[in-house]
Amino acid sequence: MTKTYIPTINISSLIKNNFETQRAFKTIKEIEKACIKVGFFQITGHGINLKVIKKTCGVGNKFFNLPDGKKRKLSPKKWNKKNKNLYRGYFPNEVNGKEGLDIGDLKVTKKYSSNLNNQYIEHLNLGKCLNKSSISILNKYFDNIYRLSETLFKSVIKLNKKNPDISGKAFSRLKTLSTLRFNYYPNQTKPVEISKQDGVALGCETHVDSGIFTVLYQDRKGGLQVQNRKNKKWYDVPFNKNALVVNTGRALEFLSKGKFKATNHRVLWNKSKRLSVPFFFEPSYDFKMNQSFLNGSKFKNNGEIYEKFLNKSLKKFIEYQR
Repeated sequence: MTKTYIPTINISSLIKNNFETQRAFKTIKEIEKACIKVGFFQITGHGINLKVIKKTCGVGNKFFNLPDGKKRKLSPKKWNKKNKNLYRGYFPNEVNGKEGLDIGDLKVTKKYSSNLNNQYIEHLNLGKCLNKSSISILNKYFDNIYRLSETLFKSVIKLNKKNPDISGKAFSRLKTLSTLRFNYYPNQTKPVEISKQDGVALGCETHVDSGIFTVLYQDRKGGLQVQNRKNKKWYDVPFNKNALVVNTGRALEFLSKGKFKATNHRVLWNKSKRLSVPFFFEPSYDFKMNQSFLNGSKFKNNGEIYEKFLNKSLKKFIEYQR
């Protein structure tokens, strides 16, 4: 397997959200090429300090090392009858071989969530398990990764010769369904799936993501693989401590009229512990999914709202059958 299948792009020219320079244009065209040909790419020069990433991973590892009963204080109602949350929170490894912690926007307060009364906008009281320092680290990372994801989305908008600032129509911070997730793969005694295609043992099933982009930090264990859409072969996503892994999701495929397709990926079965930290960049729950947003001369404010689009997509994932 060749490492060069997954391109690496230095996006430092985009970080200040100035998309008009020649260097920025070249970077955007590299992103376009990677999205079309592979659906996955790694980014360097992303502006998020490695220390911030390591601290964030440290919070995740610390959480998953807690006793089961303590972790379940953050579980949705399905795994903790005392809790009211249905979407956000911790799911145990009996679900599909891995543990997970799904965190929404940390700026969402209990009062805001209650007043909005949306099935996906939930306040998660992280203080049940984490100290103030850990919560502060997560807050900082969410802010950083959200801004970075928005920059990537603005670059796609720029490709379509539109004003990048229209991203604000699709993403309103407190209404976004974006999720910061920690995936923890314990010492799995058996694979969750054997690939029907090539008989390979998997720690995470073959799937595509729901949103615009997923921006992931994976640890040294690796194991993430991407499928070539043409020859159906699988390629490793190599570990790079200075890089974040980006892939396209179903929402971007829809908005781009299939130009940027959501890409199959999977995780190989690994008997040793593994942590990954994906950020699912998802539009506001009430954003109207209309393809004129990227492709029309004028955005038609109609179509299925993103909340319903996501709801259909999540039905395929066993951890969201709650």
